Amino acid sequence: MDLTVVAYVVYLLISVGLTVWVARTLSRNGKVFLADVLRGDEKLADAVNHLLVVGFYLVNFGFVALYLSQDEAVTDARRLFEALSVKLGVVLLVLGVMHLANVYVLNKIRRRSVMERTHVPPVPPQGWTAPGRPGPQGPGPWATPATGA
Repeated sequence: MDLTVVAYVVYLLISVGLTVWVARTLSRNGKVFLADVLRGDEKLADAVNHLLVVGFYLVNFGFVALYLSQDEAVTDARRLFEALSVKLGVVLLVLGVMHLANVYVLNKIRRRSVMERTHVPPVPPQGWTAPGRPGPQGPGPWATPATGA
């Protein structure tokens, strides 16, 4: 068998295995984070998590497939390992960048959600009170009943 074909097979097996492992790890450990980002809505967190995993698979498998071709023929074991190390290194870098991009976007969403939670009053307004007349027109709301001033 041609060593170039061996390089392709090994590259595909390792790349697909790494992509599946990273996707499962991110999915399993990202559920808690997504639930927090989405204000405890577990059902929505599971749906978003599933959509992120599908997108992750599509982008990474697409990249692995596009990066499969080899310009030079692999003639010996040394070139086989060199070709595999370059290809797998790039795949690992792409997986890492995608992971960091996902965490960055989700953290931005989480920060915005936390800011929105802090701006909501703990108790809704109960009514309206007319302000007192301040200054020279009369006593303000801070005036004491005894002095009127």
